[in-house]
Amino acid sequence: MKTKGSVLVVDDEPYVRDSLVSILRRHHYQVRTADGPAAALRAGILEGIDAVVTDLRMPGEDGLALLRKLSESEPGVPVIVLTGYGTVPSAVECMKAGACDYLLKPVAPEALLLILERALSQSTMRRELEYLRSGRGSQPARRSPLGVSPGWKHIIEMVEATAPSDTSVLLLGESGTGKEEVAQLLHQKSARSRGPFVRVNCAAVPLDLFESEFFGHRRGAFTGAVADRDGRFRVAHGGTIFMDEINSMPESAQVKVLRVLQDGVFERVGESHSTAVDVRLIAASNADLEREVEEGRFRRDLFYRINVMTLYLPPLRERLEDIPVLSAAFLEEFTARFRKPVRSIAPEAMGMLQSYSWPGNIRELRNVIERGVLLEKGEQLLPSSLPFSLRQQKTAELARDLNLRNVLAEEERRTLMEALRRSNGVRREAAGLLGIDERNLSYFLRKHRLGREKQL
Repeated sequence: MKTKGSVLVVDDEPYVRDSLVSILRRHHYQVRTADGPAAALRAGILEGIDAVVTDLRMPGEDGLALLRKLSESEPGVPVIVLTGYGTVPSAVECMKAGACDYLLKPVAPEALLLILERALSQSTMRRELEYLRSGRGSQPARRSPLGVSPGWKHIIEMVEATAPSDTSVLLLGESGTGKEEVAQLLHQKSARSRGPFVRVNCAAVPLDLFESEFFGHRRGAFTGAVADRDGRFRVAHGGTIFMDEINSMPESAQVKVLRVLQDGVFERVGESHSTAVDVRLIAASNADLEREVEEGRFRRDLFYRINVMTLYLPPLRERLEDIPVLSAAFLEEFTARFRKPVRSIAPEAMGMLQSYSWPGNIRELRNVIERGVLLEKGEQLLPSSLPFSLRQQKTAELARDLNLRNVLAEEERRTLMEALRRSNGVRREAAGLLGIDERNLSYFLRKHRLGREKQL
């Protein structure tokens, strides 16, 4: 089981420290110890610490002095105070100084563990709130993915089977096929649903800020680091992190991500001590990761680690049955947002939507419906409110290509794509469905440029 977090125990009595260490480690906490405030404040001891448990009465500086200093230097770290000489005034003074709780010795293990778990949960919520306030996680909540097609029903069945576990999931498919929505659904149906869901597009993070963005940094770690900062993995503690376009990560970050997945620990930039986290990774890519591995751009060991469960999301052109359902959902969303009278989509307009190839997939459909609702003045969305490209393609259907070679090639391509969908992108399984070996499958994929079009 992965660690629940890192705790610093401060007490001048060795047997008390040993007892607390034994209790906490049995319940999957990482523990460091200090024999007094001076040792607790020594450089590096507090790095990566999630909570402090300290005695109140100690020789020299006492626990109250330590509490006040921690409130200034580590305001986000919860402090639990223990004492064998409890009085109401001392309890009040500790709470005013910033203690999250106050316990009398001898401490009941159940009480300490309950308070510690609550304190760490509040810290996680605080980090998530700060993350959202920073604007990095301010994307609006989205509707759950919709669909009635066999391909989409298969994806939902896989989600239902996979969500309850902590297994890493890799989502593959063209851009705009709904990978983020599926990741959110996996999170919502998991035991982590009450924890944070942190999304990040790896391609949008500048290379020189990658490690700081994902793993955080200490104040003064580099020019411009004017304050401590939690990275995305720390914010996602107890929940799920969704890394889109994971193939865009630099190799130095790939090494750290692999360590988090294996050991549940990492070091912030500028730190020497490890920070413990418990996160589930859902990764996504519209690139052929196997090719990225072969060409040396993506670590093989990380690929194997995230490739435990792979879901291939079919493009919208293979989910024609889903277009009316998705269109109706988007229509409802945008008529409410723009306060427009549009209530339905005209049959001719729906015919155009279902005959279009949708290179931008669900994202493009959503944009088309939004545009149509903005332009339409009546209660029905008409073809005249659709983009010219959709109307043009409907007209082009009248001049359908009857060249037998072209028709057969297109059918061959569709069959290959269906085999890839049913096998979730696993080439060996796809070759078995097609009744050919993997070498022949590779030939057909190159012939139809499916590898380059990132169908795996």
